[in-house]
Amino acid sequence: MSTTPIRELGSLGQSVWIDQISRGMIASGELERLRDAGVTGLTSNPTIFQKAIDASSDYDDDLTALAERGLGAEAVFESVALDDIRAACDLMRPVYDAANCSDGFVSFEVSPHLAHKTAETVSEARRLWDLIDRPNVMIKVPGTPEGVPAFRSLVAEGLNINVTLLFAVDAYVDVANAYIDGLEAYDRAGGEVGSVASVASFFVSRVDTAADAALQALVDGGRTEISDLLGQAAVANARIAYSRYLDIFGSSRFQELANKGAKEQRCLWASTSTKNPAYSDVLYVQELIAPDTVNTMPMDTIEAWNDQGDTRLTLEDGMDGAQGIIDRIEAAGISLKEITDQLTIDGVEAFADSYDLLLADVGEKSARLTAAAAS
Repeated sequence: MSTTPIRELGSLGQSVWIDQISRGMIASGELERLRDAGVTGLTSNPTIFQKAIDASSDYDDDLTALAERGLGAEAVFESVALDDIRAACDLMRPVYDAANCSDGFVSFEVSPHLAHKTAETVSEARRLWDLIDRPNVMIKVPGTPEGVPAFRSLVAEGLNINVTLLFAVDAYVDVANAYIDGLEAYDRAGGEVGSVASVASFFVSRVDTAADAALQALVDGGRTEISDLLGQAAVANARIAYSRYLDIFGSSRFQELANKGAKEQRCLWASTSTKNPAYSDVLYVQELIAPDTVNTMPMDTIEAWNDQGDTRLTLEDGMDGAQGIIDRIEAAGISLKEITDQLTIDGVEAFADSYDLLLADVGEKSARLTAAAAS
């Protein structure tokens, strides 16, 4: 099997998942080709599905048939989306099997409107888990204060969970500890802890977008001595989170579970496309290469990495200086906590808005197709 830049990341212990799904990429063999080139998983969200359904005719027959049965937009969307998720799981199943159930996952999320509802999130995650019925699916649950106890309960039931929308290191630590809590409960109940997998999706580029806006305002106001901090906050924040990961999963507490086959909850670097054109297209890949991590990339970032990537371990090289960067940002009068708190609020709202737009588009397209079929 020939080497590829993506496969080279895998040789260093970092999995590459693609942040994209569509029926076309499944039916055409594109996802299979990406898998064979080294992509080992897939993530999805409402925006991704909205673009896939709106931009092609691949779903038209199903949309028409489901709408003719009288199904509403949400049920129509769920039906076509879960078909795609099952198909993607099946394509990634060889990776899952070869990795001893530690890779090859496909993520699908609960409704963003449940982000602040613990019991409803648990119920919805169970329902989706049963409907998808694949061992290599991960149900996405937001890392909100209400989402974390839901996550803990779901791990305690043996479900694979992708905790998403993490921006703050403290929130990540809560999630990592909740994972261990859940595994311990599952173990006490007689569950096989080695069957459970999870990732903590730590969002990266959006932190720079917000921090840079605050820093640039200070620089423009004459604080030129802090201009070197532009483009530094996100990577430093992620490096600190990874240092906490090493501490938590290197602990004697987790080792007791590891001795029973438990898997570490890997950090997943999300939002890794570069938003600032002044920065490298692969900034949030290049600086965050470390063992036992995942980087989920949109197709454009995968292509950029194939062209520009320099595959070498980088994350731990800058870990010692990461806290100093954050301390300087804070000393300049910028609160990273305020930034990450707001990013979490905005992220939940953005996902909910995307979900509503998705359902509106599905409803409109289904109605149009049904009317055309009847004429």
